[in-house]
Amino acid sequence: MPVSDKIRRQLAGIPNVTVCEGPPLSQYTRFGIGGPADLYLETASEVSFAQAFEVARASGSAYTVIGDGTNLIVSDTGFAGIVLRFTGAAIEVDGTIVRSAAGAELQDLVDRCVAGGLRGLETMTGIPGSVGAAVYGNAGAYGHSIQERVRQVRFLNNGKICVFQNADCEFRYRESIFKRHKDWVVVSAELSMDGAPAEDLRKIADDIFKIRLEKYPSDMKCAGSIFKNLLVAELPDTVRRQIPERVVREGKVASAYFLEQVGAKGMQNGGIRVADYHANLIYNTGRGTARELCQVIQELKGRVEGTFGITLEEEVQYVGFSGAGCSS
Repeated sequence: MPVSDKIRRQLAGIPNVTVCEGPPLSQYTRFGIGGPADLYLETASEVSFAQAFEVARASGSAYTVIGDGTNLIVSDTGFAGIVLRFTGAAIEVDGTIVRSAAGAELQDLVDRCVAGGLRGLETMTGIPGSVGAAVYGNAGAYGHSIQERVRQVRFLNNGKICVFQNADCEFRYRESIFKRHKDWVVVSAELSMDGAPAEDLRKIADDIFKIRLEKYPSDMKCAGSIFKNLLVAELPDTVRRQIPERVVREGKVASAYFLEQVGAKGMQNGGIRVADYHANLIYNTGRGTARELCQVIQELKGRVEGTFGITLEEEVQYVGFSGAGCSS
């Protein structure tokens, strides 16, 4: 259902909300890919966002919520509906307790903790995206994930702010309950940190950031790793027996291992390419399309399934596709 003029006026009339008609969503994604949204709005006000979300939900039009777009694949045709974004970015520190609005950059939160001598997020330096998205997808790196530090999460549900404690969030590897409830929108998180010398944390963060920049240059149009790593315990015995011990870390085997075995490195389709040095890094050379990107993803999934009998699962989220994943 198209976004009616009445709904457009309602949304534009909400205080502290910026509304744009027909913006290309490519400008809101790290891939630099995606057609226009019928309507895009953003606000840093929690109250205004809640109002706008309820208007969108009751409108009868399609709607979706995005963060920084670092983990999104948007259809070439865009999104026929309303795209909402919460940009509130306040970060408050009270001893070892840190409260962050969902729209804050994860890197800003990491830097604030490191500078304040608060240990727990330094291994996540260089991970792009917002705090809300990090909670949503249980982001992490180097054997740690944000779930280890989350005390509680505030989220929007049916027009009301609800609070979940850590256990309620049902965190798993790159998963949370919020992924299964698309109408729940994370608005802030409270984290519990440990005290540590700031200079030690800075050294850890700087070393990790240097490594990350070598893999994922800041100007590279990509979403980092496309596929989730796999838990060894969940793999079939026939597959486990084929995996060299050297590639198993903390009970997981990198998807890149399986992708390397099926010749992913250097694969190219139009403007989309798999890195020569990292089989789980797919990027836009500058002229790629969502169609080409989805073709590469489906081809790689098919190769791995055909060779190993396992299905790789994407970390990325899809917007503007009528079916699951890349289906259109």
